Amino acid sequence: MTDAPTRDSTSENFPVASLLMSRALRPKVLGFYRFVRTADDVADSATLTPEEKLARLDALERALDDPGTTDPAARPIHESRCGTDEARAMLAAFRQDATKRRYADWAALEAYCAASANPVGRMLLRLHDESAPGAVEAADALCTALQILNHMQDLVPDRDAIDRIYLPEPWMALAGGEAAFFAPANGTRRAVLDAALDRVEERLDAAAALPRLLRSTRLAMESTVTIALARRLLARLRAADPVLGRVALGRADFAHAFAGAPFRGPSDAALVRARVSAAGSSFARGMSALRGDRRRALWAVYAFCREVDDIADGAMPEEEKRRFLADWRAKLARPDCALSRELARARDRYALPVEECEAMIAGMETDAAPAVRIADGAALDLYCRRVAGSVGAMAVRIFGAPEAAEFGLGLGRTLQLVNILRDMDEDAARDRVYVPRDLLAAHGVAEGDPAAMMAAPGLAAAARVLAAQAEQGFARAEAELAAFDNPALLPARIMMWAYRRIFDRLVARGFGPPRARPRLTAGEKARMAAYALRLAPVAAR
Repeated sequence: MTDAPTRDSTSENFPVASLLMSRALRPKVLGFYRFVRTADDVADSATLTPEEKLARLDALERALDDPGTTDPAARPIHESRCGTDEARAMLAAFRQDATKRRYADWAALEAYCAASANPVGRMLLRLHDESAPGAVEAADALCTALQILNHMQDLVPDRDAIDRIYLPEPWMALAGGEAAFFAPANGTRRAVLDAALDRVEERLDAAAALPRLLRSTRLAMESTVTIALARRLLARLRAADPVLGRVALGRADFAHAFAGAPFRGPSDAALVRARVSAAGSSFARGMSALRGDRRRALWAVYAFCREVDDIADGAMPEEEKRRFLADWRAKLARPDCALSRELARARDRYALPVEECEAMIAGMETDAAPAVRIADGAALDLYCRRVAGSVGAMAVRIFGAPEAAEFGLGLGRTLQLVNILRDMDEDAARDRVYVPRDLLAAHGVAEGDPAAMMAAPGLAAAARVLAAQAEQGFARAEAELAAFDNPALLPARIMMWAYRRIFDRLVARGFGPPRARPRLTAGEKARMAAYALRLAPVAAR
């Protein structure tokens, strides 16, 4: 006979058979919850040995297989005839918990979630007779996200009480290893936490369509609330450090989430728009010159570029970066989340070549390496073509000027050269040097430690060569714009104006240390807004 669960459904982070659910189905869900919570308590016991845990879990499975059982955990499942298969699948995860204390990579963590969490969503879909295409995948994504959020929230309690950590060991190694990761003063932990939370957000984006796929209004409302609470907990975990103290949802979070229950959550377009707004970049200000569907399409392209760039820059092992970038190649063929669906829509409406998206991913695969060096001018051209030319080629099509594709490619390269010159020290801190090796060697800068390379006397002269190329690029772009005289290219004019301001400050500052990062002033940002609203013509400089 099993013990009573240590927690009830009201103590969970997320709704379990809330009043939104049908009165007839609620007892069935609560019966399933009791069994799962009982098994979870066994696996998480701080006093039982692994052998004792496995024996009790075996006993629970026997009770699950015995219609005549009197076990209080299994009896409700037999009476409701609901969730037997899913409960058995989850027992495999609890057995894993009894013996497994650390994880090797993110795929192993996701495989655990597939057994420990995803069956819950599948049971709810089956209980409500939901079978829309994509519903299972969206439910799986939601359940995985909820499980990992719980793990992130409980990093310290799990380690202290049962010596179990779900965050993969190679991820913690980037913050100095397990002991260092949990040291309160470790400043590198935040980047690792944020990279992990990025993966959770990706899963939530894959779950976003779930409420809209469901016929059951009640289940749709329940899933809407759950997704909203997950996003609020995600935001809290980004703002606070779960190693330093408990991060939890409050009553206001639940009130806000339940208030939105009837609306089935934000649309894909709204989610992408919110991501672009949060980025707050000058590129986003240039996009404001567009209206309606064209702006929506450019938001999708921009958010995609930010997404893969965040993967390449994230504090995670190289193997994980390459896997997540490969996942994006798959998303291009089979969109499965809010962003990939919006990108597919933009590609379809504006004939954006998929090869340009693939080029961007290829560029990010270059950046995913632990150290980046560019061999020569040809290698730099290829890198710029991938990470910036691809954006220009897609952008001019969305602007309504497909005839300006070559202009977009050239402008993309010029703006990327400005990025490289502006970010030399920041990139060096990541062990990335984009000034080509042959150019550095020609000015006496030896290959070696990136900080030493940045301090070398010849670096400034090498940088000036790239600056001259950028100057030529701006001049060429200005001439081409005059030849096109196409109002559709206003966003490009705004971007050129902003980048030209930054470039002029770089040149005036010089390229030797110290290199203060030039930024646009508040007044210049206001001018960009005025240009976007067509309140004034874009200035030449």
